Amino acid sequence: MSWTTILSAIALGGILCVFSILYMMSPHPREATPSERCYQDLTHLTSLIKEENDYQQRLTKQQSITPATPTPGASNKKTKKIAGGSTRSDKYKAQLKPLSRTDEGAPTKTLSVVVPAYNESERLPIMMKETLDFLKEKAHKDLTFSYEILIVDDGSQDSTVRVALEMAQKEDIKDIRVLSFEKNRGKGGAVIQGMQYTRGEYILMVDADGATRFSDLDALQVKLKATEQDGLGVAVGSRAHMVKTDAVVKRSFIRNFLMYSFHKVVYILGCRGIEDTQCGFKLFSRKAAQAIFPNMHVEGWVFDIEVLMIAQQLRIPIVEVPVAWQEIDGSKVSLMRDSIQMALDLLIIRMNYLSGIWRIRPLLKDEKAEVVEKKGKC
Repeated sequence: MSWTTILSAIALGGILCVFSILYMMSPHPREATPSERCYQDLTHLTSLIKEENDYQQRLTKQQSITPATPTPGASNKKTKKIAGGSTRSDKYKAQLKPLSRTDEGAPTKTLSVVVPAYNESERLPIMMKETLDFLKEKAHKDLTFSYEILIVDDGSQDSTVRVALEMAQKEDIKDIRVLSFEKNRGKGGAVIQGMQYTRGEYILMVDADGATRFSDLDALQVKLKATEQDGLGVAVGSRAHMVKTDAVVKRSFIRNFLMYSFHKVVYILGCRGIEDTQCGFKLFSRKAAQAIFPNMHVEGWVFDIEVLMIAQQLRIPIVEVPVAWQEIDGSKVSLMRDSIQMALDLLIIRMNYLSGIWRIRPLLKDEKAEVVEKKGKC
């Protein structure tokens, strides 16, 4: 056997090994469980409060008979304090009705608002108050304007769901619905799942922390309508204009260093031409959401970049719009751990696209059209 043959076999084995590692490391969106496809609205509030009270009683009873000192060999896992998605009883789940997927149908609302939320019982009420004040006033001025809010509870173990339903009851709004995950799936997973049940002509993805001024939605809508082609368009809220402001300058050196480093990695491996990929305030035309989200893979913090990469690959117009933003306490992002994970996820995304492991369906009417590869420069 010649050296050329041996080296070729080694090279082929190395390539296959890299492909195998890529495949194993690649995120694969988790299928929703039956209860995660069910929704909760203001009609479930009384039952939810009873469910939480019952859980607290069971927890108290359990703690009263549990030894105070750890038993050798026994599990010392902390007991969850609130009846979150994974601890709710079958009796409570049985009363919930499943949502029908609406992402492929025609719109029946003007606007859908998708809010991913994880342990947001403290910040969500403030964000929801600003959101509802704006939307109600808009609906009052324009009788043709209609909206819905879909909160995707990403396995919270606090009273996020109850707080959301209490807001719906207080404001007497039936079009506030909540999906609850049994286990934490990641912000991207929450948004991807939520997009399947939207009914709006336009769909806004917005963070639950209230960091972005909600009234800037008007600016995004104006820019999107002026930019979209054949019903396709994405408007991205941007904080790039704030780089020299106190909100950024006065942050810690390490935080700013990681921010600029991540932007550089995004430029090299991710999307070019978009200064702020991570702002949690993005508006999609319905056709754009229908084209982008069924092709998603990543469920973590870096999912925004895959969204924009798909949009660029499909040549969907993207417009960046300056928004007012302020830093809000209570962030769930771990500065070092999540920065490393995001960089790793970004590398995996790019390698999967370049290698052809991940593919997307093109914007063609023929369903049997060949799937195009996500290759080349974004």
